[in-house]
Order: sequence, then structure tokens, then C-alpha cells
Amino acid sequence: MTLSIVIPVYNEIQTIGRILPLVAETLPEVTKEIIIVDDGSTDGTREWLTANLGQAGGRYAAVAQGPGGTLRLDEAVGGPATTFRVHFHARNRGKGGALRTGLALATGDVIVIQDADLEYDPQDWARMYPLIAARRVADVVYGSRFHGAPHRSLYFHHYLANRLISLLFNVIYNQTLTDIEVCYKMFTRTVRDSLALTCNDFGIEIELSAQVARNRRWRIYEVGIRYYGRTYEEGKKIGWKDGVKAFWYLLRFRFGNASV
Repeated sequence: MTLSIVIPVYNEIQTIGRILPLVAETLPEVTKEIIIVDDGSTDGTREWLTANLGQAGGRYAAVAQGPGGTLRLDEAVGGPATTFRVHFHARNRGKGGALRTGLALATGDVIVIQDADLEYDPQDWARMYPLIAARRVADVVYGSRFHGAPHRSLYFHHYLANRLISLLFNVIYNQTLTDIEVCYKMFTRTVRDSLALTCNDFGIEIELSAQVARNRRWRIYEVGIRYYGRTYEEGKKIGWKDGVKAFWYLLRFRFGNASV
């Protein structure tokens, strides 16, 4: 089976060169397709991607960080390998817009969403992926930052908003998930093909979850993951307005004319 990793990127020049080797080395026995969607970056990320991956059309056995933050790509002779696909948005559309582009490009049997920062550890896929690919008991696997794994203690209002959003989601969609806003959502390509996503902002987290929950035929699991959160000074982008919108999206995608 092939794993597609969709990475939306916006102004992550400080972390993009470090996250890609971590993604590539995870699940070394699995063939991986890394899809990077630059969402109109203005801090040099776009130029870095062009310089390091503009000609990357091969199959790679290893990906490492080289001198000066560059990437070193070692060609694969045989066995599992990693490939790259890079797409550039002409202007910033938002995380949802970047995810929609990346999901449409994904060709793997299993798909996972990965942020371009270092808040999430790809090694946690080792507990998520087998539920879909090996044991075949799940169609969708969510990570959860609230299931006992190490996580950085940051803003109480973020914690409270996340718990309230998840609680309300569970009430109106009849679910038991603990972390709806988590980045790590892994699912089969069949699940991807059932989605009709429209959000361009962070509301895509709610929209995707709503469509999965309303479908009713998907088997959903949840796994505890680590979380190395960032402060706003360190580059965190989601704000209080996104939290307010999330409550509106919960109702809109449950009772409005949202696609299933």
C-alpha cells in the first residue's frame, strides 16, 4: 500500500527543511508520496521548495537535511521509496484551500494530513497506520492530543475551545472523539473520494469531520499522539476568530445544506 502525506505550507522557512526528513523516515517499510502545497508563502519557503525539490522527480530511499538547511536526496534502487510532488498557489487561499488542493492530488491507498511545522511527530503514524493497512479495522484514524501522550502546556483558552468544540461535535454528530481540531487525520482513499470539501480556512477541520461522521459507514478510531505546540511568537497561526467560526461551522455542516 502507498501512503500519501499532504502538507499545506505557508511561511514555514524555519521548519520545512526539518520536517520533510522526519516524514520521509517514518514507516520506512511503506512507499510514500509527499505532496507539498505552498499557499503563497512570502518568507522564502517558496524559493526553498523550488531550489530543493523543483527537479525532484525520482524515487528516494533516504531524505536528509544537508548543509545550510538544504535537502539531500538519495535515489532508491529497489524496495519502498519516497516521492515528492510540489504545488504552488499563486496567492494565499488558507489552510483549507491548500488541503483541498493536496487531497485532490493524492494517489495513495491511505492519506494523512501533516502540518509543515514541528508541532506533530510523524512517528505517531506507527500506531495509526496499522489500524487501516494491517488490521483493517478502521477507515479513518484521528490523533488525539488529550489521550495521555506528552504535550506542551500552552494556552488555557485554546484547550477550553478545543474541548468545547469536540464536545459539541460529539453531541450533534453522535460521536465520541476528543480532538476534532487535531491535524493528524488519516483515512483511506475511498473516504477521500466521498468528501466534497468547500472551506478555504481552518473550518476545513470541522467540514471534513462532519462529512465523515454523517456518512455513518466509516469505521472511526482515535489514537493518542504527542504534541509539541508553538506560541504565537514561534509561528502559531490559528487565532480566536477561527475558534468562533468553528462553532458556527459545527451547526452549518450539521443542519445546513452541506454535502455528505
